[in-house]
Amino acid sequence: METLTAYHESGHALMASLLGGRVQSVTIEPDDDDGPRRHGDTRILWPLPRKRRTHARHEILVLLAGPVAEMIYRGEPLHPGFVPQWADDWQRAWTLAEQIHSAHVRRLRQLEQLTAQLHRSMSDDRCWAALAALADELLAHETLDEEMVTDVLSVWLELP
Repeated sequence: METLTAYHESGHALMASLLGGRVQSVTIEPDDDDGPRRHGDTRILWPLPRKRRTHARHEILVLLAGPVAEMIYRGEPLHPGFVPQWADDWQRAWTLAEQIHSAHVRRLRQLEQLTAQLHRSMSDDRCWAALAALADELLAHETLDEEMVTDVLSVWLELP
């Protein structure tokens, strides 16, 4: 379970970094004082100002990147809406996607297309190597700060 959580949280952190967000921290030992029990947590700061739709799309990509990272790691093409452990990510992505498409069918189609797009891009050798390196560091240290995340990812990728 800890390895899946490390890949999941690394997916969130990787995508946020690629989209210009600053990953303040990523952990597989979250503090549960501020809400329900979680297995991991990723804290992101986004640059301001941002267009509402752009921000929503970036947040959606980050939310879906965690489940996609797990899918790739497991070698199983699962639907993020049907895996109980991913319910929170899917629900939050669904709610944000309403800003882009109010019709349920179009919203579902959009989220499924974004999931497929993420699967293709995150399966790229360099991207996957960066994600795996981040997951390894997370498993070794349990919590990574912004500098550690940037150091690991910058070995493999050019970040904005």
